[in-house]
Amino acid sequence: MLDTLTFLLQKLFLLAHIKLSSLLPPPGKECGDPPLTRRCDRDEPPAQPAGAPQKFQRGDLLEVPRTLFIHFGIYLGDNRVAHLIPDILPVVTADSRQIQEMVTNKRLVLGVLAKRASIRVDSVEDFAYGSGILLNAMDRAVGRSPLSGEEVARRAEKLQGHVPYSLLWYNCEHFVMYCRYGTAMSFQTFQFCKTVRKLLLSRRVAKVSAVLAACLLLYLGAVTTCSVLLAVQLPFLIWMAS
Repeated sequence: MLDTLTFLLQKLFLLAHIKLSSLLPPPGKECGDPPLTRRCDRDEPPAQPAGAPQKFQRGDLLEVPRTLFIHFGIYLGDNRVAHLIPDILPVVTADSRQIQEMVTNKRLVLGVLAKRASIRVDSVEDFAYGSGILLNAMDRAVGRSPLSGEEVARRAEKLQGHVPYSLLWYNCEHFVMYCRYGTAMSFQTFQFCKTVRKLLLSRRVAKVSAVLAACLLLYLGAVTTCSVLLAVQLPFLIWMAS
């Protein structure tokens, strides 16, 4: 059962996944979608290998590219990173020693399903989990200057603890965006919603749903004024939203 849920969750992450560079328009085009994107003339810095000497400053925004998504954290100094991660364990136990152990994939998946997470502090190595780290790459996409490093770190430290979680509306990117720029938003969520809209709210889908509704009415033999109105309503709403 858990393997099936993990598979479905991975597919959802795949739809939501987006590289930061793909948020920026091609050279020579104006920026402006999404609203906070503006800085288009900076190249994305290369990821620092997980085992390489780190030169992070307090308040830096760290990104770890995963296979299906990007994980974010705020560097606090002394090899410590504050990050928001789904976790089921705080729901089932109050043992702080168990909770502080590294979050496993099973804990993460169950945390997503239970909509619970922790804003916790881990070492850079545990946060990276063997992947390279991008340093302040978000600065090139957000059209506002970041807060001071000390203010960013203080915000992250103040928010530590157990919090509600939403894959779309409050995830690790919302957390770091609030800490560093003062606005809780997520480019990955933006892209996911844009993809869903393109897939579901299209004229082709409206036409197909209208044909299916008509076929269903004819098959059931329940062609009444009420049933026709109900069958027309969904295709009409999709058509108007497309």
